[in-house]
Amino acid sequence: MRPHDAFQLPTFLTKKILRYGPVFRTSLFGAKVIISADMGLNMEVTKTNHAPGAPKSLARLFGENNLFVQSRESHKHVRNLTTQFLGSQGLRLSMIQDIDSLARTHMETGAKNGGLDIKETTSKILIECLAKKVMGDMEADAAKELTHCWRYFPRGWFRFSWNIPGNGVYRMLKARKQMMNLLKETVLKKRASGEQFEEFFKIIFGEIEGGSQTMSIEEAIEYIFTLFVLANETTPAVLAATVKLINDNPKVKQELRREHERIVRDKTEKDETDLTGEDYKSMTFTQMLVGSSWAFLVSILIQKCTKDPLAFNPWRWEGKDLRGILSRTYMSFGVGSRLCLGAEFAKLQMSIFIHHLCRYRWSMKTETTVLRRFILMFPRGSDIQISEDT
Repeated sequence: MRPHDAFQLPTFLTKKILRYGPVFRTSLFGAKVIISADMGLNMEVTKTNHAPGAPKSLARLFGENNLFVQSRESHKHVRNLTTQFLGSQGLRLSMIQDIDSLARTHMETGAKNGGLDIKETTSKILIECLAKKVMGDMEADAAKELTHCWRYFPRGWFRFSWNIPGNGVYRMLKARKQMMNLLKETVLKKRASGEQFEEFFKIIFGEIEGGSQTMSIEEAIEYIFTLFVLANETTPAVLAATVKLINDNPKVKQELRREHERIVRDKTEKDETDLTGEDYKSMTFTQMLVGSSWAFLVSILIQKCTKDPLAFNPWRWEGKDLRGILSRTYMSFGVGSRLCLGAEFAKLQMSIFIHHLCRYRWSMKTETTVLRRFILMFPRGSDIQISEDT
């Protein structure tokens, strides 16, 4: 599949559907697969708790023994663990403050420098936040090395070429091994020293000490690695594409600015600065926008359920049950037993980032293009020009 405009249906799919119908066989990621553009079939398959499966190229990245690609029982345990760790209530209580602080800091730095890269900045915020919540405080060198490893992942994890020293796959697998060793070394060092762990490892070690261990330390490290990869390869790219959509739609940009100016004004009157759960709930238009951007980017799945699906129109959800409608009409975050438990975290990060962005004057560079080849691509970067709003 060749890179194509991310905001349009790919020619590959269009031609295949016209020739074979909405369900057809082809090869992707070096494996034979069946592609379905039939909404009813997709919904039924997603709701059914089939055993998870993944092409060899994905298994190579995540590891053959990774719980995400193992049996139903292992996958169920991972879901239960993620529910405890990333439950929406826990997010509002423990992560809003961290994301708010990190987004504020990165935005201030960007404004002083006159610009920033949306995808890169979001990735930094994400990794810093997750690393802190999962690993706790890390040594400066270890944290720097962890960040450095990500350079080899963005364009390598879907490749399926030979593993030859020096090529993309070789560097990707080397970075994976380096990250796994780094994470394991950090965990074992913390445990040996009796240092306090964050919530995730409290859950893991609680199982071990209680005699109900279902996940080893090695499997826990695999889980952390996979969580980092999945989060880092989705939210930053989608947020960058969303900012591109906002930039190209002045009416949307104006409405966002109006909503977030109101939030800032209300907090100023209360002599407050940090965002709260109530502030997040009040971002009505922002959450309509976030939902609309996800739906827009997977418009092929909702074209029978909404008028003009290829139009970016957040107002289409005004006064409606956004969560209920989207759960029935598109599956960016899965559905039923396969509902993505990181969905609330992604929406939260995107909303808070947009809030701080709207506090500045900004514009995305005109040469920015968003392409897709399995994943979103930004061949010319996702830079914006940003300055203080005087």
